[in-house]
Amino acid sequence: MKIRELSRREFLAVSGMTGAGLVVAGCGGGETIGGEEEGGGDGQPQEGGTFTFGRGSDSVTLDPIHATDGESLIVCRQIFDGLLDFEPETTDLVPALAVEVPEPEEDGLVYTFPLREGVTFHDGTPFNAEAVVFNFERWMNSGNEYHAGGGPQASDFSYYSGMFGGFDEESIIESVEAVDEYTVRFRLREPQGPFLRNIAMSPFGIASPAAIQEDVEEFWRNPVGTGPFRFVEWNQGSTVRLEKNEEWWGTDVPVEEGGGGPFVDEVVFQSIDDNTSRVAALAGGQLSGADGLTPDDVPTIEQDPNLKVIFRPPLNVGYLAMHTQKEPFNDVNVRRAINHAIDMEAIVQAFFGETGEVATNPMPPTVPFFNEGVERYPYDPDRARELLAEAGYEDGFDTELWFMPIPRPYMPDGRGIAQAIASDLQEVGINCELVTFEWGTYIERTGRGEHPMALLGWTGDNGDPDNFLNIHFNSANATEENALNIAYYENDEVDELLNRGASTIDEGEREEAYMRVQEIIMEDAPWVTIAYTRPPLGFQNRVQGYLPSPTGGESFNSVYLSG
Repeated sequence: MKIRELSRREFLAVSGMTGAGLVVAGCGGGETIGGEEEGGGDGQPQEGGTFTFGRGSDSVTLDPIHATDGESLIVCRQIFDGLLDFEPETTDLVPALAVEVPEPEEDGLVYTFPLREGVTFHDGTPFNAEAVVFNFERWMNSGNEYHAGGGPQASDFSYYSGMFGGFDEESIIESVEAVDEYTVRFRLREPQGPFLRNIAMSPFGIASPAAIQEDVEEFWRNPVGTGPFRFVEWNQGSTVRLEKNEEWWGTDVPVEEGGGGPFVDEVVFQSIDDNTSRVAALAGGQLSGADGLTPDDVPTIEQDPNLKVIFRPPLNVGYLAMHTQKEPFNDVNVRRAINHAIDMEAIVQAFFGETGEVATNPMPPTVPFFNEGVERYPYDPDRARELLAEAGYEDGFDTELWFMPIPRPYMPDGRGIAQAIASDLQEVGINCELVTFEWGTYIERTGRGEHPMALLGWTGDNGDPDNFLNIHFNSANATEENALNIAYYENDEVDELLNRGASTIDEGEREEAYMRVQEIIMEDAPWVTIAYTRPPLGFQNRVQGYLPSPTGGESFNSVYLSG
């Protein structure tokens, strides 16, 4: 399999934008956790009402193929359906617009999807095989007249490029053919292990061809899908308003398979960038639910008799990346010394509390082929000093440590965590100046490799190891711009193993490749892994049926309001 060049898609996919300006401050320097289920409550779900969901940032675009931020994707998830979906609260595959999860044919080169009949887009036009072909041809062919749109912050179809290897002749998908009105067949240029999981991701929601043809450039502000809720209006910077789709195909599908409802008449996404204000709005009854909570918010909400906390199942990792192409971080002994110098147990306890556990590998234990035999570097400042001396830095050195300006599930307090890390590093002679920027600028500059060390994290798209390991450690992703491998880590053996794991449907071969990759990464130490977390969400007690997704992009079709 050719090395896949991935774009900068998912760091925007797990983030929102803030209005904070540049801040530069000087500074001297186990067990697996599970998610908590929220059942549908007693009795039958009730119809009606408005579900108001508070979040930290506004959406960037509502054209799902261009959505690279989590706040856009969760709105798109309500408007659009894909061919496949993830079973609620898991990353197990279930049918959506397809009526079954297909088996691979011709050794993984062909997949045939039978489609649901009688489904219509929100504009009244029919969903069929030609609609699927239209969408994929728009995404995969750079010369297609509708390979456009997305708004001023369009991602240039980066999710397609990232998941399927590029466009045109580089695309792993060779062709998409309408076999008949309700059957579509995919032919691949080579097998792809995570192909079906990739297909199930929210960016590949099927859009109305008629709406795109009418005005592709404005589709990002006027989205039309087949999902449980229809788009009504978007007051940018404030609210997105959706209404119940009375004709949704999934109404009669069991809730455990992703169906049921929709029960509420209206969904409103409310942007409140200040976390304290968002929690106050929840406590005051202005919000039905709220995302982006910090661990410190959990006891506050749990103590309120009118509120409750639900945790998303863990599918994320926070980390400190060292730029391995820059001195002194091009020396493995320096990177290992930094791993030894940081008391991560204390940091995770202080900043994550009950919501996190110390990370060992660069992917969480909920992902297949997690290598339990890999152990993180123990906290040992004396060993750190020895390694620095071996690298020629017996007197230490000065550097910058970049930190995130906004809280994310994998990094609830970027500044505080950076200060704690800097304090530990100062003890072994490494003096850090703490640096941050407005979030969009932070993403752009780390994507250009301007940092020496930077804090970031990742929430998985699909529960596959390829989505963690290939994205962050394949040298093809250490690009001059929009890099996802921000450690700029390069290892030929790792590249070969990652490509082997991605290009086979043999689970035994995939396991062997990914287990070895985790061992090599620990040896080479391009990261200091921080924590895996159960992201908390807060709700009014009357909210029932909320089924949190590990990917952070759950559908609200099962939600109803009791009382």
